[in-house]
Amino acid sequence: MRSPRALIPLFSVCAAAAVVTAAATGAGIGDIPGGGDSARADGTVAHADGAAVGAHPVTINAMTWNVCGDAEPGCPLGTDPAGLGKKIVQRMKATEVGGRTVSTNAVLLQEVCEGHVRGFKKTLGKWSWAFAPLPKGPDCARGQGRLGVAIGTDAPLTHAEETELPAPAGRAPLALCGDVPSWTTRVCVTQLDPAEGDDWRHKQANALVDLAGPGRVLVGGDLADVPDSPSLDPLYEAYAECDQTGSSRTGANTRQNWQGTAVDKTDYLFTTRSAAVSCSVPNTRTAASDHRPLSAAVRY
Repeated sequence: MRSPRALIPLFSVCAAAAVVTAAATGAGIGDIPGGGDSARADGTVAHADGAAVGAHPVTINAMTWNVCGDAEPGCPLGTDPAGLGKKIVQRMKATEVGGRTVSTNAVLLQEVCEGHVRGFKKTLGKWSWAFAPLPKGPDCARGQGRLGVAIGTDAPLTHAEETELPAPAGRAPLALCGDVPSWTTRVCVTQLDPAEGDDWRHKQANALVDLAGPGRVLVGGDLADVPDSPSLDPLYEAYAECDQTGSSRTGANTRQNWQGTAVDKTDYLFTTRSAAVSCSVPNTRTAASDHRPLSAAVRY
């Protein structure tokens, strides 16, 4: 467990000029009823020592998971959206962090179906959800809509918006970000593509830092790269990754091969350096996806 450090203020920072805010397309944020309103989390004022005024202590049990909802071969439950949805909810209600079973109150999902999110909104009544479809993503099986990324929080999530990240022509990876005012925390999720190369991922990592800002943050997703890759330098320089040891880029493997063996780490949860964090990845095969979930208790 990492020792807590001084808190720094929350400001939602505008994206760099290279980052273009995308209009929602297909089944986007505005198409899912019951989403957040247009108000952003209030920024806090900083003392000279970096402490944030008005930012009370809070603990967030968070999880990021590429759930592999694609109907194409390779996703264990891609053709069984209902079954996958049940597995996601089960993991949300009972995930392991530091040897303890906890319920999550923030989830970052990748390759999740729009239909899953609609279902979560019906069955998990107090949760707030935002969904953004992958621009080039396929449709999910059995009429479950588009494949995309999602944020879920058990406190009101406001001003959720999707933003295109820098990419080669014809590609348009997205970041989905929103604010949780009661936590004074900015939450962002993305899924990057290994085919885009290190230079583009470095630009995408820079854009994520700009979108998340310097305050209390929870930034995660499948970044399609391993911890020691220079393409992830901007994120490691700005934040702490929940499964790193000190300044070393470490962490349990999260991506599984066809045999269910965890072969490398491509899934991440970055937090404000001031936070104390405990982080866990299952040490056995996850049958519902080709990725194992990454869970953390984050104490701001």
